[in-house]
Amino acid sequence: MDFTVSERLQTILDMMKEFVEKELIPMEPEFAQKGFKTMLPQIEEKRNMVRQMELWAPLHPKEYGGMGLRLMEYAMVAEALGGTPLGLYVFGCQAPDAGNIEILHKYGTDEQKEKYCRPNVEGKIRSCFSMTEVEVAGSNPTWLLTTAVKDGGDYVINGNKWYTSAADGAAFAIVMAETNPESPSRHTRASMIIVPTDTPGFNLVRNISVMGHVGDGWASHAEIRYENCRVPQENLLGGEGMGFVMAQERLGPGRIHHCMRWIGICNRCFDLMCSYALKRPRTPTEVLADSDIIRTYIADSAAEILAARLMVLNTAWTIENQGVKAAMKDISLIKFYVANVMQRVVDRALQVHGGLGMTDDTPIAMYYRGERAARIYDGVDEVHKISVARRILREYHGKDVK
Repeated sequence: MDFTVSERLQTILDMMKEFVEKELIPMEPEFAQKGFKTMLPQIEEKRNMVRQMELWAPLHPKEYGGMGLRLMEYAMVAEALGGTPLGLYVFGCQAPDAGNIEILHKYGTDEQKEKYCRPNVEGKIRSCFSMTEVEVAGSNPTWLLTTAVKDGGDYVINGNKWYTSAADGAAFAIVMAETNPESPSRHTRASMIIVPTDTPGFNLVRNISVMGHVGDGWASHAEIRYENCRVPQENLLGGEGMGFVMAQERLGPGRIHHCMRWIGICNRCFDLMCSYALKRPRTPTEVLADSDIIRTYIADSAAEILAARLMVLNTAWTIENQGVKAAMKDISLIKFYVANVMQRVVDRALQVHGGLGMTDDTPIAMYYRGERAARIYDGVDEVHKISVARRILREYHGKDVK
């Protein structure tokens, strides 16, 4: 396995890190206070600067104006940009658009690609992914109550979704709904359908308050009610009954993106923790960094961040060289391991900052409340652990271990 960073990629990473430090981090306090929509003109100004630097859409296809980086390369980009909540959006590689673009590019018709994929890559429109439901287990994508029934040349969609992230202001949703309820396999009952958000019957009920914060625009999580929402059957993405397969393909690389973004958050909080420990007085003659307890926080964090980073890069290498299927165990491992490393690093950084860490004068409190969800979305920790254990035990089945 080779994790070597090419000279070209290192130049890209250096440029991105400098941009984040000089242009984005200074915007964070105002962004946290005013929200996405109010700050949109300033954010768009930064996006145009990124375009001029030819660093736009690093993950996405070159034919649509992206940089076309490989997964391993993009993993390191996600780490570099993940240290600020504005990073991925300003560089045009934010979720949920990133995953939507991937499946549109792979499974979309030529017409779907031109109508939805191209303007999404170009940053002219946004999209959302509508799978998680209110009344059933979100960790089970084979169990959906939302239905899409054929009527003439249309699908008529009915159901209730929530945590449809970034729906506020999105131009279209990719909706996962049951189209084949009689299929003998539960993995072939659902399909993905493109639904423009101005379609009658697409009802944005609310932006959900999460940990006391109601986001807006791209930084939102919406509840959506589909009430006799009618779209043409040509809006089917991929084939009928392929929803689960496409969801798995979307979530595999997507978990690489999330995990490396979390490593970026770890790095940011680690830097803040170390810098503060060296300057904050502990006694009239000592600073926090003179405390052995604080030193154990720093050592534990450094070891865990390095381990998590190498695990994610190993998984990205496997996906890139052997495919998503070969990496399924590793994908589950990094999902729960890295999420928990991030929780511990953020918690230690907050503890070192004391009362200051509880305020919004640093980004630590924002990460503490905002990233707790990492252990829940894209599959809760417990489900991934069960999945990993099953895979491992299958490998041992029938072996004569001495």
